Amino acid sequence: MAEPLPLRRWYEGRVPPPVIDAACAALMWWLAGALPGAQLWPLGRPIGASTVATVAALALAAVGGALALAGVAAFRRARTTVNPMAPERARALVTDGVYRVTRNPMYLGMLVVLAGWAVWLGNAAAWLGLPLSMALLTGLQIRGEERVLRARFGAEFERYAARVRRWL
Repeated sequence: MAEPLPLRRWYEGRVPPPVIDAACAALMWWLAGALPGAQLWPLGRPIGASTVATVAALALAAVGGALALAGVAAFRRARTTVNPMAPERARALVTDGVYRVTRNPMYLGMLVVLAGWAVWLGNAAAWLGLPLSMALLTGLQIRGEERVLRARFGAEFERYAARVRRWL
């Protein structure tokens, strides 16, 4: 008989991860406006001194999007749920492809997109959104997901977690 899945803590899985990152992106935008003294280069101007920053921001956003989509594609191939609000529906432990490098490519991809946003904003204070996003995603989402995966897949998840880092 299968072991019952652990109960969620009251704060886990209540806010969809894209909403967490959107809130962090909004905070980053607000910080960039509220702290003009922390401006490193002109805000997202595609011509002139910030051309390199614009290209870097777009490249980061593209890489982050591709990383997240690679995670989604791996879940689809394994025919398991992509819904972060329902980890108990996981039918397979995905450990191949991009999951050989990171246990959370979708969240890491969103973080890299946020890094692109920080570069676009060109403000040192905006970078505070990245560790905030990581902390919120880890505390509100990832730890709960991992408890469910540990209960569902046991030693297989333990071996996977021992060889692949949570973020990078």
